[in-house]
Amino acid sequence: MIRVVNPKIGERIYDGACGSAGFLCEAFDYLQSGKKLTTKNLAALQTHTFYGKEKKSLAYVIGIMNMILHGIEAPNILHTNTLSENLADIQDQDRYEVVLANPPFGGKERKEEQQNFPIRTGETAFLFLQHFIKILKAGGRGGIIIKNTFLSNTDNASVSLRKLLLESCNLHTVLDCPGGTFQGAGVKTVVLFFEKGAPTKKIWFYQLIPGRNLGKTNPLNDDDLNEFIELQKTCADSAKSWSIDAKGIDPATFDLSAKNPNGGEEITRRSPEEIMEEITALDAESAEVLGNIRALL
Repeated sequence: MIRVVNPKIGERIYDGACGSAGFLCEAFDYLQSGKKLTTKNLAALQTHTFYGKEKKSLAYVIGIMNMILHGIEAPNILHTNTLSENLADIQDQDRYEVVLANPPFGGKERKEEQQNFPIRTGETAFLFLQHFIKILKAGGRGGIIIKNTFLSNTDNASVSLRKLLLESCNLHTVLDCPGGTFQGAGVKTVVLFFEKGAPTKKIWFYQLIPGRNLGKTNPLNDDDLNEFIELQKTCADSAKSWSIDAKGIDPATFDLSAKNPNGGEEITRRSPEEIMEEITALDAESAEVLGNIRALL
């Protein structure tokens, strides 16, 4: 993700759900590796390049320690709930050139947090995506991991969020990852790569097929992504990659599910676990609505 987004010294890099600060540490290593840095460059990397926020106390402490161990002596990480900030309060001086993040999936945010966003939803990752789009500078670049069901969900929040992303950003690349790549063995994810400031014209999809089951003892590695990195430079078509024209996207649904024309599976195909998870979430929402109705009677 860092190689595709390609941050540069002088740009500010942000992760509003930084956890153990893995993205910030990897970006630090990327920016200083194999380069002859000036004293000014080194000072910039130490003091005003890497920024993060983390809600959970333990993850916050681990993130601070991780950055210090990687050589960042004074980490700019805040212990705060990013979603408690109102999007309308973000000013130009608050924005960043680069966002790299893996926001938590499946969370159920309270109505107090939802009030801070124009597209209201209880889905934690969807609120974070709105935050990341808003906090990017014009011309800024993002790499965000999200559940692949985001591409095709038919609820109002999902449709509105896809519309916002496509109209305010150039979503140029979608990396389809197999189950087990991030956060839970049964969850399939995609990585969205976009640039803020111009609408999407063309989207390049790449379907990652490592040829084995992934898990904690058998994780994804750099070699698995070599082909993706090379093809992404030119957005070339292959057995695993293809492009779609934004003009062909349905303006009523902004559905981004796309079947690999070269014979791959549709990237929004869901596992039984994901279907059961969605059913459970819908049941919980139904119970909440019924409870509110009973309270009014």
